[in-house]
Amino acid sequence: MIATFEDRLLSALRAFNHILHALLAIALVLASIMVIWEFSVAVLQAIEHNNLAHGFLQALGTLFIVWTLSSLIAAEINYVQTGVFHVVVFIEVAMITLLRQLIVEPVKIVTAGGNLESVFNPWHYGLLLAALLVTGVLHKLVTSSERQVFQDEEQSEKQQRSRG
Repeated sequence: MIATFEDRLLSALRAFNHILHALLAIALVLASIMVIWEFSVAVLQAIEHNNLAHGFLQALGTLFIVWTLSSLIAAEINYVQTGVFHVVVFIEVAMITLLRQLIVEPVKIVTAGGNLESVFNPWHYGLLLAALLVTGVLHKLVTSSERQVFQDEEQSEKQQRSRG
């Protein structure tokens, strides 16, 4: 009696989880379309105002958001297919966000006008660079350890096949 209730509860939770992931996938696709639209509008405005350098850098910042959404969509596809969600996705999203910030920050400074010393904060920029370095090292450590685990699994499968 209790086992059947637990089985029904688990299957209902799995079905609800699948619905949530479908909604998440739809939201990611819609967000990607909206950001691509924003990118297109930014490029057109830059061309209209004959301000290509500034417009290009602003549009590039928008493309970094598309890159982030693409990483999340790939992670969602992987999760739906395999049931595994890799930590490296969060590290990649953090790296992309930091890279975007490093590109957008100088654009904000240039467009703000006024006194450069009052707008530019070297500590903030230095912390962004340090954070990017830390996430880069973390990304390298995580991806190399995942490769090592994958290689170890492949090697043990080969050994089992050769024995059997």
